[in-house]
Amino acid sequence: MKTASIALAAVLVGAPASAGRLAGVTLPDQVTAAGHTLVLNGLGLREKLMFDVYVAGLYLEAKTSDPAVILKPDRAKQLVMHFSRTVGKERLTEGFTEGFDYNAGDMRQAVAPGLSALNAAMVDMKKDEVLTFTYQPGTGVAVTVNGNELAVIPGEDFQRALFSVWLGPHPPTPSLREGLLGLAPAR
Repeated sequence: MKTASIALAAVLVGAPASAGRLAGVTLPDQVTAAGHTLVLNGLGLREKLMFDVYVAGLYLEAKTSDPAVILKPDRAKQLVMHFSRTVGKERLTEGFTEGFDYNAGDMRQAVAPGLSALNAAMVDMKKDEVLTFTYQPGTGVAVTVNGNELAVIPGEDFQRALFSVWLGPHPPTPSLREGLLGLAPAR
């Protein structure tokens, strides 16, 4: 019995965690996207007026807490937003536009067509629906809702501006950015 307990303990300690969990949302530790195996870098919670809006998970080829490395155009990446409440298309497009205004810097004019395409593709998101942005180098950002592709938006600058919404100097909330960068423990 003692040998079985020791063996079980060794298996449990040596086994990697199978998922990240935050605010009641569980995301897998790995996904296959854009032809790459991506690992969960971190989870963040978007709150507004003390309400949970969505849990975001950032997937990368290799974990890092350096936004400059993450935003490089030669790296596949994926951001998953699992909604905790219903958010209308208008609120989403306002949020993306504001995020680009605050974080795109001198690229803002150059990425305006991509932002227009993103906003045109948006739909109302209901509780427990998933909005995903997957960047594949050389192709662009695929925008999907619950696995259904809504748009593919090309451009290295567009991907940089889009992911800067969460990783740039003015994210929706600092704790969301810290979580995505793996700097905050999941709750």
